[in-house]
Amino acid sequence: MSSFEEELEQNGTLVFPNKGRSMLPLLRQNRDLMVIEKRGPERLKKYDAVLFKRGDSYVMHRILKVRDQDYWIVGDHCRVGESVKDEQILGVLKQVVRDGRTIRTTDPGYRLYVHLWCDLFPLRCALLSLRSAAGAAWRRIKRTGKQ
Repeated sequence: MSSFEEELEQNGTLVFPNKGRSMLPLLRQNRDLMVIEKRGPERLKKYDAVLFKRGDSYVMHRILKVRDQDYWIVGDHCRVGESVKDEQILGVLKQVVRDGRTIRTTDPGYRLYVHLWCDLFPLRCALLSLRSAAGAAWRRIKRTGKQ
């Protein structure tokens, strides 16, 4: 099997099932296919979902801020971002195939999702933190009830 880099270099496109939860709710693990195109030489834009390499791992996250020397990116289901340089980015998400239906990143519904999801990032982080705290409290209550 060729690497993602080799596949993008040879074909310009990579189709791969999503692994992981960092891009929920957009990308569902082992259910949705990602269609990624090799990135060009131009700078990427805010809201682009990019495939990059971190060490030996491939990661798909979204650009929330374009800076002079790098990008600030965060997974749609994450609260913590990271800095990624141009040379780490392999490709850009262009389509998602969900249940046999193709969702293009140019579709109005997708664009609306991206703007709402990203522009409300601080609120989303607060809600994810609240959800996490509620889940932890519920687990403590259940554990205490078993004793």
